[in-house]
Amino acid sequence: MKILVTGVAGFIGMHLTKRLLLNGYQVVGIDNLNDYYDPLLKEKRLNQLLDYANFTFMKADLADDARMNMLFDAHSFTHVINLAAQAGVRYSLKNPKAYIDANLVGFSNLLEGCRQQNVEHLIYASSSSVYGANTKMPFSVQDPVNHPVSLYAATKKSNELLAHSYSHLYQIPTTGLRFFTVYGPWGRPDMAYYLFTKSIVSGDPIKVFNHGKMRRDFTYIDDIVEGIVRLIGKPPQANKEWDREHPDPSSSYAPYKLYNIGNNQPVELLSFIQTLEELIGKKANMELLPIQPGDVEATYADISELEEAVEFRPSTSIAQGLATFVEWFKEYHHQPTRI
Repeated sequence: MKILVTGVAGFIGMHLTKRLLLNGYQVVGIDNLNDYYDPLLKEKRLNQLLDYANFTFMKADLADDARMNMLFDAHSFTHVINLAAQAGVRYSLKNPKAYIDANLVGFSNLLEGCRQQNVEHLIYASSSSVYGANTKMPFSVQDPVNHPVSLYAATKKSNELLAHSYSHLYQIPTTGLRFFTVYGPWGRPDMAYYLFTKSIVSGDPIKVFNHGKMRRDFTYIDDIVEGIVRLIGKPPQANKEWDREHPDPSSSYAPYKLYNIGNNQPVELLSFIQTLEELIGKKANMELLPIQPGDVEATYADISELEEAVEFRPSTSIAQGLATFVEWFKEYHHQPTRI
């Protein structure tokens, strides 16, 4: 088994690849190491992987046709895990082209590579943001998701549609994973939990949107990795009971499947901040603001399909996960044990 992991220097990419390498898989990782956030953090993540004999790194951008052709010419992949994307809801308001290039053009190039090599299983990152204007909770993969409220969400929904077309046309087994607010050590510095921690430590005010009434299904990184690893050897099969008159959006007559991966326990933002305050030992200076364009008020994952498929459900509590993150944050930023 030879696995391609895209976005290997990213938050999820690094943690997943380390687990795969420890499990003995042969892994080729690619990343463009862009400057959407501090490239030094990406380089330090990548350094966690370079000493493994069963790891190969190639700097490449998914949207670069020539580099992608070179990659697939040089290797024969049995499995592909796509974690490369232009992330962030709010940034999509400022730089929409970055999302078109990375999330649409890049993903299309990856699908073409999978088609040429007849890969056994493509797993790709979707997002809880695809639920958009939906308000029925918890979010279910059986629910239609036709009303995205950000360009980022629209590109992730587009990935699901593109994947289905390749599953239909070329019988490539594709699994889309809708991640719910992933957090943990080595996380993205543009994410709220990271920004909150940094500001509480420094004494700067933190911007709390929707007056802290947002609820998020925060999911610890180790739970995300466990879910992905369990799915690698379970490529989707065609659903022979799929009803064209009452279509199930999460499966298909083609080898195609969607799953939610979330903690299944939404937490209100103010409660989340209170946990951070207790772990850091310092009160937050909060600036309560209205909801931002493109944001949704709540996310809540129905994970019953994932649990049925791989007998796993995320279980790391907010207190456990944030404690580990805060300890990593202090070490990484050279903070004292008690602030």
